[in-house]
Amino acid sequence: MPTPHVVLHRDGPIATVTFNRPEARNAMTWPMYDALVEFCGALESDAAVRVIVLRGAGGKAFVAGTDIGQFRTFRTEKDGVAYEHRIDAVVDRLERVAKPTIAAIDGVTTGGGCALAAACDLRVCTSRSRFGVPIARTLGNCLSAANHARFLDLIGPARLKEMLYTGRLFSAEEAAAAGLVNRVVEPHDLDTVVGEYAETMAANAPLTIRASKEMIRRVQSHRRIEARLGRDLIVSCYTSADFREGVQAFLDKRPPRWTGQ
Repeated sequence: MPTPHVVLHRDGPIATVTFNRPEARNAMTWPMYDALVEFCGALESDAAVRVIVLRGAGGKAFVAGTDIGQFRTFRTEKDGVAYEHRIDAVVDRLERVAKPTIAAIDGVTTGGGCALAAACDLRVCTSRSRFGVPIARTLGNCLSAANHARFLDLIGPARLKEMLYTGRLFSAEEAAAAGLVNRVVEPHDLDTVVGEYAETMAANAPLTIRASKEMIRRVQSHRRIEARLGRDLIVSCYTSADFREGVQAFLDKRPPRWTGQ
């Protein structure tokens, strides 16, 4: 589905997908998620494209999660399960795209945006970037089993628990130390460094890169639990009074009042 909020630009063998909703820190709507999936398919089948770069517009965020307004209507256990299932499908499609991907990150990268970054092959960020999944202090919802697994692969259980339990955002330096990003650069160097990575990969053997990417994905996928094994935990969060309070508090721009119910 075409949307002005996701823009595709081709430059020789390098394609750049830009999340273009800077007034909302590039928070994702369903049309934006759908556009990303569509571009994944188009770029995967384009033999001229060797590398895909993802970035956010505006210099303040890569992607600040999903647009919270989309949670207002959640009422039943099916709502939360269906949401996580749909997000899983988007993130999985990005992870499976048969071209190397680079997340060029400048600014806040949170929630679903952090999951999208984690699904990319490389992550290069600026020194002013911050990373996290602050749902324990904002919405009171729960990540899917697949997204837990992606973060576990990158940063391990101790750092993931710190990220999820505290809800705080990691600095760029902390993210690099944890293994969440490959490299930290100054903002004015981001385009140059990402371009160097992209050009290097574009010049290398595409079948080797494709096979390596898929082999790594298969090994990681083999270690992941089935989605149904996390369903009860997702339901418990998305059907809670705390989740409804978290959404309303976010929209009201006030701290949530948690009750554990």
